[in-house]
Amino acid sequence: MQQRRPIVLTLALAICAAAVPTDARAQSSADMEPVNDRPNPYRTVDDHFMMPIAEMPRAGEPGRTWGSMPAMDTGIDGTSIWVTERCGANSCIGSEVPAVHRFDASGKLVTSFGAGMFAWPHGIHVDQKGNVWVTDGRSATPEELEQFPDAADKGHTVFKFSPDGELLMTLGTPGIAGDPPDRLNEPCDVLIAPNGDILVAEGHSGQSQDPGPTVVSRISRFTKDGAFIDVIGTLGSGPGEFKTPHAIAFDSSGRLIVADRGNDRIQILDQDGTYLDEWYQFSRPSGLFIDANDMLYVADGESSPDFRDGGLRPVAGARWREWLRGIRIGSLRDGKVIYFIPEAEIAPEGVAVDAAGNVYGGEVLIGTYNSGKNQRLKKFVKR
Repeated sequence: MQQRRPIVLTLALAICAAAVPTDARAQSSADMEPVNDRPNPYRTVDDHFMMPIAEMPRAGEPGRTWGSMPAMDTGIDGTSIWVTERCGANSCIGSEVPAVHRFDASGKLVTSFGAGMFAWPHGIHVDQKGNVWVTDGRSATPEELEQFPDAADKGHTVFKFSPDGELLMTLGTPGIAGDPPDRLNEPCDVLIAPNGDILVAEGHSGQSQDPGPTVVSRISRFTKDGAFIDVIGTLGSGPGEFKTPHAIAFDSSGRLIVADRGNDRIQILDQDGTYLDEWYQFSRPSGLFIDANDMLYVADGESSPDFRDGGLRPVAGARWREWLRGIRIGSLRDGKVIYFIPEAEIAPEGVAVDAAGNVYGGEVLIGTYNSGKNQRLKKFVKR
């Protein structure tokens, strides 16, 4: 996501948006050398965020367990951090703990809500008024439903909450994948346009090696009141096509920046969805954040020689096997990657930046989850 700031669209700005910097084109191609060697000017602040002692001990431990944290955004105050968290595991199915959290500048948890509402919380966006939008990226599997039948009405939705957690709007039919206007299919992220339109990036399975006939990859648009407008893009690897549009954000000129994860690229579109350019120098993008200076922060949590598709099988021959996980930082004005927070510090899926320039990364991991001290959400400050 990105800092909330006014975006004024004029014909001149639209023309400027279409003019892609030539040096960005020159340094970006699908077969380019990995960008792993940029300096890291940040230091890690250990244990900045803390979950309170709470109601969900695991493995005999007394604290609230940290789950996967796939997305985050900065609050309208510029200092607080909102995150989605998968209920102490990598799913909220069968759980009754909150999935949406706000931490203040000191790392203290000050707001939590969304208990019992989600199957698989994913993207998050805080709009200009402070409302919190969250996507629920999938429904329960048959095995999960057998164990937790009450989960049948969860997933494939976008929720709009007030800052205090009051539910204000729901897009999609809970638990049922499909097409707009009434249904959504694996919503990855949500974003509010300058005119109030709602953009929903759909199709988490688009990056699969063998996507089935029901798999989509698109960005669906709705009015501010939830009425369906149209769809941008389709499943594929061509210009304006996607394989899992995992995150979306606007830059200051109103261009739509898309983390086209399955195609290992950033795509740049105008507000009507017209293709402008594609960049490969930011590796395999999962999360995006754009600050007030049009600096682009890209989280890559999948590039690795041994990354496994769905955690089950190695993916051979992929371009990103030679790239390292981490957060790449560069300018949207020239496309140059200037900094890299490497894998040794974090393997992030979500990224956010506060008004002071501090960087935050959230991880999605499958395995053991620790209570008390955080192992999934990290803060980085300039040295």
